[in-house]
Amino acid sequence: MTENEKTDLTEDEIKLFEDLMPEDLEEILTTGVNRRHFLKLMTLAGGGLLAYQLLGAEQVFSRSLSAPDPSEFYLASVENAVNIVFNVNGSEVKLTVDSRMTLLDTLRERLQLTGSKKGCDHGQCGACTVLIDGERVLSCLTLAATCTGKSVTSIEGLANGNELHPVQAAFLKNDGFQCGYCTPGQICSAVALMKEAKNGDASYLTTDIRRVAATVQLSDDEIRERMSGNICRCGAYPNIIAAIQEAHSGKGVDRAWHFVG
Repeated sequence: MTENEKTDLTEDEIKLFEDLMPEDLEEILTTGVNRRHFLKLMTLAGGGLLAYQLLGAEQVFSRSLSAPDPSEFYLASVENAVNIVFNVNGSEVKLTVDSRMTLLDTLRERLQLTGSKKGCDHGQCGACTVLIDGERVLSCLTLAATCTGKSVTSIEGLANGNELHPVQAAFLKNDGFQCGYCTPGQICSAVALMKEAKNGDASYLTTDIRRVAATVQLSDDEIRERMSGNICRCGAYPNIIAAIQEAHSGKGVDRAWHFVG
């Protein structure tokens, strides 16, 4: 548009200038829209658009969420549907899942229990470890359909309200983690480990499996062996062992600090 170009304005355009630039309306109708009018209009319209966007954001955040249940879209795409009923962290859960869906994906995607982590998705790192009927399993290799009638405990279900499980408290006290990605699996595995030791279950270090003691006293080597399926890429193993020892014995463990230099 050239300077003072005279154009025929529509009723909507006249209304726009009247609302935003009433003091310039007469000049615009007489001489047309010049550069000054255009820049002023862009400034005012830009501010109005920003306010409109902010108002829209406020309405989005303040309105009640009434979006359709995502499960409706999921069910529509299931080809090999099976119905499962199982207990998760003390609550009965009824779901329709694909027969090929893993327990890990069911916990994370269907139940929004994202504490259990997907590390390798090949059963090699242990980050997805959960408890089924008190036994530790790799949830990335466990089909959800096989859990019907069973009790599943993930990291979210270990604490008793605001009271942490002794293993959780020991991990915090002994800094048994760094990045924390493997920690849910480490803790679930440690909880099962202590139950196994209490039941006298054998390990690779057991010298005579025909003469298993009623209760296994966990040494550091026993803990290392029994936790070998859980990988910590940060290398927090000494603190993990100390945390498990403290939770197992109920006594504080002396820290052996190693300084370089």
